[in-house]
Amino acid sequence: MNPITRRDLLRTTGLTAGAIALTGHAPANAEAAPGAGVDEPETNPMRLWYTAPATEWLEALAVGNGRVGAMVFGGVAAETLMLNEDTVWAGGPHDYADPRGSEALPEIRRLINEEKWGEAQNLAGERFMGRPTEQMQYQPVGDLHLDFPGLTGDVTEYRRSLDLTTAITTTTFVVDGVRHTREIFSSHAHQVLVARFTADAPGAISFDGRYESLQETSTHAHDTRTLALEGRSGEAEGLEGKVRFVSLARAVAEGGSVTCGATRLRVRGADAVTLVVSIGTSHRNYLDVSGDHFAKAVEPLEQTPVQGYGVLRRAHVRDYQEMFGRVDIDLGTSPSVDLPTDERVVAFRDGQDPQLAALYYQFGRYLLISSSRSPGQPANLQGLWNDKMLPPWQSKYTLNINCEMNYWPAGPANLAECWQPLFAMIEELAESGARTAKKMWGAKGWVAHHNTDLWRGSAPVDFAFYGVWPTGGAWLSLLFWEHYEYTGDLDTLREYFPVLRGAVEFFLDTLVQDEATGYLVTNPSHSPEIKHHEINDESVSICAGPTMDMQILRDLFTAFDKACAVLGQDRAMAAQAIAARDQLPPNQIGHLGQLQEWLIDWEEAATEISRHVSHLWGVFPSDQITPRRTPELAVAADRSLELRGPAVTAGWSLAWKMNIRARLLQADGVYTHLTQLLSTGRTAPNLFDLHPPFQIDGNFGGTSAINETIMQSHSGEVWLLPCVPDAWPAGKVRGLRARGAFELSITWTDGRLQTARIQSLAGNTIRLRTDLPVRVSGPGGPVDVERPEDGLAVFDTRRGATYVVEPLP
Repeated sequence: MNPITRRDLLRTTGLTAGAIALTGHAPANAEAAPGAGVDEPETNPMRLWYTAPATEWLEALAVGNGRVGAMVFGGVAAETLMLNEDTVWAGGPHDYADPRGSEALPEIRRLINEEKWGEAQNLAGERFMGRPTEQMQYQPVGDLHLDFPGLTGDVTEYRRSLDLTTAITTTTFVVDGVRHTREIFSSHAHQVLVARFTADAPGAISFDGRYESLQETSTHAHDTRTLALEGRSGEAEGLEGKVRFVSLARAVAEGGSVTCGATRLRVRGADAVTLVVSIGTSHRNYLDVSGDHFAKAVEPLEQTPVQGYGVLRRAHVRDYQEMFGRVDIDLGTSPSVDLPTDERVVAFRDGQDPQLAALYYQFGRYLLISSSRSPGQPANLQGLWNDKMLPPWQSKYTLNINCEMNYWPAGPANLAECWQPLFAMIEELAESGARTAKKMWGAKGWVAHHNTDLWRGSAPVDFAFYGVWPTGGAWLSLLFWEHYEYTGDLDTLREYFPVLRGAVEFFLDTLVQDEATGYLVTNPSHSPEIKHHEINDESVSICAGPTMDMQILRDLFTAFDKACAVLGQDRAMAAQAIAARDQLPPNQIGHLGQLQEWLIDWEEAATEISRHVSHLWGVFPSDQITPRRTPELAVAADRSLELRGPAVTAGWSLAWKMNIRARLLQADGVYTHLTQLLSTGRTAPNLFDLHPPFQIDGNFGGTSAINETIMQSHSGEVWLLPCVPDAWPAGKVRGLRARGAFELSITWTDGRLQTARIQSLAGNTIRLRTDLPVRVSGPGGPVDVERPEDGLAVFDTRRGATYVVEPLP
């Protein structure tokens, strides 16, 4: 790949903004006027909408700027904004690594080699776990309640919505003949939450604002128009909460009056009100919580031009649409678009609503933009939104699938910037992981196991059954190379190359030779969250060299070798990595025709029912197994899906299986899983993914899978329309990204390619796979195309140039 710098990347992104939309509706970057568009007809509106206020959290609408988030209920006489800030976590800076862990490692390995699985797992549980064994949880800031004393009459013409093209929630209704309009958004441009209240009669806006929190907090008047909520994060596992936070709510009224007491913000008789909420915490980094939380909250509040709501709104929309507006998608329409979103989810299984799939796709992009932007933390297990002091699975970063799934759309859905908070976390995790590698493995480099948190825990946690899996850091490190493949951004690859190198160094130092086979393997490890035995009624997972580990390390060593070549660094170490890669056990087929999950083909384990399909990592997100290059292994992977059991056990599991089905070119299977995912058991009324309970990874995995049906880029090829379901016979998409640093727009009819536009961001040669022979034209006319086999067109490109691909007549 020809490298490009950040300056080149910004220039080509600018070219993208001017690309011609292939969709038939208005481009996504067309800004709407305040309050407009609520009732105007659209063919395929990118809007979630409802006819009643939310009565529970999973009905409320999410807004976020990557750091500050809120759930908006759309109430009439009482509105609630449930607030989050992404550094409010329980506990404080803490090193989980147990310095005695390395003492037990040789004995654990010996027991595994002697197939004393239960003894090995028990010993790991006693002497090879982090301290404490549970990590910290993500926690809420609190709720801002707005009570409107004058709105007690009958409500008519109610509607609340979330416009994905502007990232603004709107609530409209009529009470006593007065139409009220409320707009709420979380501005990345100004780093504040903004609420605007207007009415079509003068003096009609009055409310009382008050805070409520599950944390230990206090309130006071920050000034005559600003109410403050101040608190500290909670204690967990014996670790005192160390994150101090403050939320400031300031009301600026046009007409009327604003006063503030110790517990309430009071607005009376205003024509319009702009409410601005700023949140600051004491978190500086994972080792330091000594920051001035008040200063962090006050600065954006004082810099916000509250006298001009239009300025706030325009800056927010412009900033947001620069990212969201890169991609348009149209999968067709039907009368279902006229139904409220919650009703459409109920009816999706019956078919005839292709636009809901497009809406769901764009909602995934919206959530990633809203929960993963700098400055800020990566999207956690619930993205940015959480209403509980102890959320499910602590709302951590689960590294054996869930955290990585959150970022599957980042490359292909043209949101590369969303990787940056994750990359910053990985860099910090490498520091923590170096300490864990030394203390618990006696090794060089760095390691992260199956979970981490704000404090960058990298030691084994939870239980030995789940926690001793050592390849979380390896999987994360692969994302640096993935970013380069999609963007050609050499600067970012160079910046994080030491982190990638450290992950490789750890495994070169810790891989051991399996006594039975002679292969190099991880030991101890497990295939995440699934047993291979039961011993005395206890599930046992600990083992050496599970298939997922070997697949990840095969890609890790390969990516490191390629990165070294591109950067001209560490060629000697790259040679060591390739030599180790060639000694890893290969993918194998088991006795039932399945892809083998462990070195040993355990008979009872092959039919274990589970939501995890870890050994199919080689199908997706990797490309080690494909129907074209490894047909026997592809058949074995399909058999594994069959043996693993019904596909409706978890939303994120369905999403992963959708991506695997797409890579196996099973369009019907992808769509079947989509109907299962977009159902009331797996998708909430507000389109949040349900495990159940809520987990955001299924949203991101579903977006990725829809991408994979329309365009795949792996194995050195870009494939147009590899497995589009029959339910989407015609469609259009603009702005997808492919590996090799290409940007694509595609239209199709009757399931066949009509035209494609490919913009080359780095000037690489493209190997383009299509079901029909194609002709290619570029800026200078027809392009010479090599055709090494049917369906494959190979041609050189020029950086910044656009190429048109059409079927041969």
